[in-house]
Amino acid sequence: MQRRSIAFWLGAVVFLAAMLAMTQLVRNEYPFFAGYVILQFVVLAVAWTILGGYAGYVNFGTNAFFGVGVYTAVLLVKAFGAPLPVQIATAAVVGSLLGLGVGLLTLRMRGIFFSIATIALAIIIETSITNFRFVGGAAGIQLQRPPVTAPFDSYVKMLFFVQALLVVIAVAITRGIQNSRIGRGLHALRDDELAAECTGVPTLRLKLLACVISGALMAAAGAPAAMYLQYANPDSAFNLNYSVSVLAMALIGGTAHWIGPVLGAILLGATQQLLAVTISSEVNVLVLGVMLVLFVVAAPKGVIGLVQRQPKRRGGSK
Repeated sequence: MQRRSIAFWLGAVVFLAAMLAMTQLVRNEYPFFAGYVILQFVVLAVAWTILGGYAGYVNFGTNAFFGVGVYTAVLLVKAFGAPLPVQIATAAVVGSLLGLGVGLLTLRMRGIFFSIATIALAIIIETSITNFRFVGGAAGIQLQRPPVTAPFDSYVKMLFFVQALLVVIAVAITRGIQNSRIGRGLHALRDDELAAECTGVPTLRLKLLACVISGALMAAAGAPAAMYLQYANPDSAFNLNYSVSVLAMALIGGTAHWIGPVLGAILLGATQQLLAVTISSEVNVLVLGVMLVLFVVAAPKGVIGLVQRQPKRRGGSK
């Protein structure tokens, strides 16, 4: 385990060093616009897996937490001119409190009832923001970026690196949960919640913890989006496509291991960005649906499941 941890943190350092070097060497800003979106989806997919993958509670409210992160940043910028780190940290706190509240209200529900409740949550919050004129209401709000700080020469490059940092934090937390007693407890309640309760697993506490951590990471991922677009409106911040895309990315990559949603987000996110440039952004939804159907039918455990099956096939042929 120690070797794996050392390898993981070495990989994280190399990843961040590569992202930082990219911001210094690449002059064309488009890779950073596209890369930011992919990294954003990595954070969201990994965060979704904590509750949706490990615990088995399918959450359709990703857009609610993401939108709360966006508008927390908007509120802080307009009211106090808060810097980006404060926006992200505050969004994480607000997201965790929202996750706790949602968990207390909905986690006693199971199956489709929980999923429907998370959709209702997004609608309620979006309606509230639409009627909140201080942050722009239904018309949205324009935002002015502050001066960029060294060593970056553009704000988009800085946001790209910030999102890379959030990827490392989200993956480290999710990996830590998977390898801990919390992860084993979440897997137990996913397999059979009643049996887990009978054996002494504190299922409600674990679900609440998963909802809090997942909500904090999703909201933190949404906070930089306001400055990334320099604009925010309820329709885009609470777009249901966030929930659908993140669900598809996690399922395509596989939810049994933390690396699954990372692979799924990179695969599907890169494909969507490529199609948006070469064909049309409208094709993205079609591709997402086709890929999701193919993986559900041919590889229900995702990319991770395909990789894990290979050694068995070789062993059986000998």
